[in-house]
Amino acid sequence: MNYPSLIMLALASGSACAGNAEEDKIRAAIFALVPDAKIESLRPSAMPGVYEALVGGNEVYVSTDGKFLLAGALWDVPGKTNLTEVSRAVRRQRELEAIKPEQRIVFAAERPAHRITVFTDLDCGFCRKLHENVQAYNDAGISVEYVLFPRGGLDSPSYNAAVSVWCADDRKQALTLAKRSDPVTPKICPNPIREEFAIGQRIGIGSTPSIVTEDGRLLLGYIEPQQLLAQIDATSP
Repeated sequence: MNYPSLIMLALASGSACAGNAEEDKIRAAIFALVPDAKIESLRPSAMPGVYEALVGGNEVYVSTDGKFLLAGALWDVPGKTNLTEVSRAVRRQRELEAIKPEQRIVFAAERPAHRITVFTDLDCGFCRKLHENVQAYNDAGISVEYVLFPRGGLDSPSYNAAVSVWCADDRKQALTLAKRSDPVTPKICPNPIREEFAIGQRIGIGSTPSIVTEDGRLLLGYIEPQQLLAQIDATSP
């Protein structure tokens, strides 16, 4: 079963309309446990009698009578499919649509077959290893689109370095220099880093490098180019 099919399975609710009374019970159950909870979305899950709620960026499952709440992964047993992860993949795709091509630092393949979004820090060792092999990814048909994600946070030296890279006349060259620990001229200019950092946090980015595939899967850490290509091809339609 390919990933788009899994997404359709995760979105199947069995009932097109949710009763307001059920939703009220579910909201009340969540607020009973966490009074200041932020409920970002609420919809029937693939499991009969259970809703999926997105609360503070995390999926939870609540029975329609509001008596039971589960925080964890929901699996389709016959299909051996993690439906929670499929839901997260859909959400990642939606969030990443807000990061336009001009807000990324792109190392494009000459004959692109796949595109990955890489949340990267300038100092982390595996981020540097990935970038050392960026040509190998391109040769494998994978375009690498970097989003700057300073591990130290938004008021840190790593953030200031990321801003300098973004503001450089040649961002690709500046990124390469920074990942080699070569000096980059300090600069300040309007940049998308704070916005992209917030998007990364919303979709669960907590370490670098974090790779998001076109179908929304999150892959953590450094992955060899051919191994990554095999993982992408294994679930491509």
